[in-house]
Amino acid sequence: MLEIRNLHVAIEDGSKKILNGLDLTIHNGEVAAIMGPNGSGKSTLSYVIAGKPDYEILDGEILLDGENLLEMEADARAAAGVFLAFQYPLEIPGVATMTFLKAAMNAQSRARGEGELKTPDFMRRVKLGAEKLGIPQEMLRRGLNVGFSGGEKKRMEILQMALLEPSIGILDETDSGLDIDALKIVSEGVNALRSADRSFLVITHYQRLLNYIVPDTVHVMSKGRIVKTGGKELALELEANGYADYVSDVAA
Repeated sequence: MLEIRNLHVAIEDGSKKILNGLDLTIHNGEVAAIMGPNGSGKSTLSYVIAGKPDYEILDGEILLDGENLLEMEADARAAAGVFLAFQYPLEIPGVATMTFLKAAMNAQSRARGEGELKTPDFMRRVKLGAEKLGIPQEMLRRGLNVGFSGGEKKRMEILQMALLEPSIGILDETDSGLDIDALKIVSEGVNALRSADRSFLVITHYQRLLNYIVPDTVHVMSKGRIVKTGGKELALELEANGYADYVSDVAA
């Protein structure tokens, strides 16, 4: 279970506060969606959970299964079960995709006190995961994300998530730049990972993603905090009416 309590966050130099007493609980097995206008702090929240070092934590705590993530470095958070899929995955020329995948999997195995994967086991797991996501072997032989389309980059991130088996997957606007076919493939990959002991935090502007990854709860975020929580029907309301009512409520 992920519990965020009274989280206050500013950018690193303290010149601008972004999160303002945010509270959020995501239970095991739950898919929670966060929607909100630009500038509401959605991506900042994902970065802070994952441990991006550009922010100053002013107050609050983030607990994953009772462990305080704010006391851990980013790699320790990943080993504890946090996975962040970025809105714009980076290309890393010179780093082979398979080398990256094996290094990531073995780093987490070591951090958890487990033995490193034998090459045949690693190859089998990657091949099976790639087939499910429609990732051809040719992509796996290239540099990480180098020359990939937006959809290919997102599928590669979902493959990483499937291989690392996190306890919470955070999807930061995964639908950004995807056509319908790519959106369906990525969503099917996420849905295949849903389980009673794995949660998801899905950050999106648009209802369309939630047609494919159906959330259990929807949260509206504005001015750095959660201002409304409801079921999946709340996303339809937001699609129809926008965020004006919630922004004005916070301003008042």
